[in-house]
Amino acid sequence: MGMILDRAIVFAVAAHSGMLRKGTSTPYILHPLEAAAIVSSITDDDEVIAAAVLHDVLEDTSATADQIQAEFGTRVLNLVQSESEDKREARPASETWKIRKQETIDALMKESSLDVKMLALGDKLSNIRAMYRDHQKIGDKLWERFNQKNKSEQGWYYRSIAEAIKELAAFPAWQEYYRLVKEVFGDQGGSL
Repeated sequence: MGMILDRAIVFAVAAHSGMLRKGTSTPYILHPLEAAAIVSSITDDDEVIAAAVLHDVLEDTSATADQIQAEFGTRVLNLVQSESEDKREARPASETWKIRKQETIDALMKESSLDVKMLALGDKLSNIRAMYRDHQKIGDKLWERFNQKNKSEQGWYYRSIAEAIKELAAFPAWQEYYRLVKEVFGDQGGSL
């Protein structure tokens, strides 16, 4: 692994310092590191793996696009931006949830870059692993911690992501993602 990955990890640790995963006492940094580990099981491209480590810094921290550009270059910045939502900060997150998720799905359906789809898989597989673990412990109380508290809406989103990135279906990471989506949200008659 190259120096860019080391620098991305240091940058992300500083940017996410003190943050916790929603509704847990888990340090947030473990999520982007897990996403990067997942991406590294699919590709050895250091810039893509670095982008996985950085995938939430623009969306959730005070880090700026200019900083990412200066530190890591245009390709990493573009990858990170592809994985960043328009949060519409003027409105409550629960109000904008559906439109933000539809935008993510639409962008992934149109996306031709497998690198971008790998980032999405790393992010969402990390999320669904955590959901699966917590759902085993606390059941449907899990949904109370999210902006979208409706389990079937969450299921729609996670199934739609599986469909949008199905070019990666040959990889064990996609297969694990698909299996966990079915475990957490139920099987939809064999379709996505």
